[in-house]
Amino acid sequence: MKRLVILGGGESGVGTALLGKEKGYEVFVSDKGTIKDKYKYVLKHNEIEFEEQQHTESLILNADVVMKSPGIPDKVVIVKQLVEKQIPVISEMEFASKYTNATIVGITGSNGKTTTTMLTHHILKLGELSVGMAGNIGDSFAKQVLEYDYKNYVLEISSFQLDGIIDFKPHIAIITNITPDHLDRYDYKFENYIASKFRIAMNQTKEDYLIYDADDEVITNYLQSHKIQSALLPFSLVKQVENGAYLDEDTIIITIDNNKITMPTSSLKLEGKHNIKNAMAASTVAHLLKIRKDTIRESLEGFQGAEHRLENVLKINKVQYINDSKATNVNATYFALESMDAPTVWIVGGQDKGNDYSELFPFVNEKVKAIICLGIDNKKLYEAFANMVDIIIETQFMSEAVKIAYKVSEAGDNVLLSPACASFDLFENYEDRGRQFKNAVRNL
Repeated sequence: MKRLVILGGGESGVGTALLGKEKGYEVFVSDKGTIKDKYKYVLKHNEIEFEEQQHTESLILNADVVMKSPGIPDKVVIVKQLVEKQIPVISEMEFASKYTNATIVGITGSNGKTTTTMLTHHILKLGELSVGMAGNIGDSFAKQVLEYDYKNYVLEISSFQLDGIIDFKPHIAIITNITPDHLDRYDYKFENYIASKFRIAMNQTKEDYLIYDADDEVITNYLQSHKIQSALLPFSLVKQVENGAYLDEDTIIITIDNNKITMPTSSLKLEGKHNIKNAMAASTVAHLLKIRKDTIRESLEGFQGAEHRLENVLKINKVQYINDSKATNVNATYFALESMDAPTVWIVGGQDKGNDYSELFPFVNEKVKAIICLGIDNKKLYEAFANMVDIIIETQFMSEAVKIAYKVSEAGDNVLLSPACASFDLFENYEDRGRQFKNAVRNL
């Protein structure tokens, strides 16, 4: 009996444990932290051995294969030991994909991947395909393979998950964009992070497709210097493309092998240039999978968007409060500030990942009237922006940040939470940060 060891007892870890047990592995789950009660219940109920608050070497280094949760860096001692012993350390995507013959749509990128994943899933579901959504979102991929075995999966995949693949191959891959993010995990080398994202296409053949942003120089430069086997389907807001999607004034035109469909951008419920791109990527997938044009258009009209992503919370005294807590890097905040059409009070800050704020300067000069820094260390934000705005204030409590915003805003303004940083200095995660913001706004 082969031994499967799982590092990390969260959603992906427990899902993999269940699938592994079903497929005849001897399974052991090890978590350096504490495992949530709901996951412990599932493990006990399924008689799967586990440990928490430690990694016992003797129980881990005897594995045949190890599934590592994406949050655990490769630099951790136990992971280095496994690699030295040449024990394969893989991601959930790699493990679970071996047990399904479904068509896989894999979506990666620094920003836009959650919205694109949700929108793609929404269109395919409306088109009555058997489809699951997993990866960085929703229930674990492994658990869905075990319980539902859908004919199609739309997977949101992070670079960390791609680092742990060997044979994993999506039939359709999407790279939404690539901007510096998570560089702390890639030795502060942008090229390492770029190569990591492109692993999504490394096993693709000419029967497969890669959909990508042709306006993103990082992506186009990589494609010029590296051979990709898959059929390329670019999307662009500024240039015409023969195969793929482009914007002609206010119409999206998608062509695949001379089969053309058009969509007015007016049918998009989501606002902003970046959402036109997300819609192009999702619609291209739908067109490849033979979903009817009317269904695609209906889906775009009805799609609400992701929570914590430019989410309108409330209007109070003619001030619009907007939750963009999911903006955990500078590029995501760039999109948020770009789409502001009113003077903005901007709540920013958190755990900095080596951010360069200079690309935000034009928007801050033009649109931001006050900055509220919400983080333990706000020195870098002060250095970047103190000379650009009249009001810059520091706090470590969400409730206080929202009260300050309420005081300094006036009718017609926006109050935007778009942190450009990770949340772990003051919050559990970006969802927790977003929920606290919404609660504070409702309590004004």
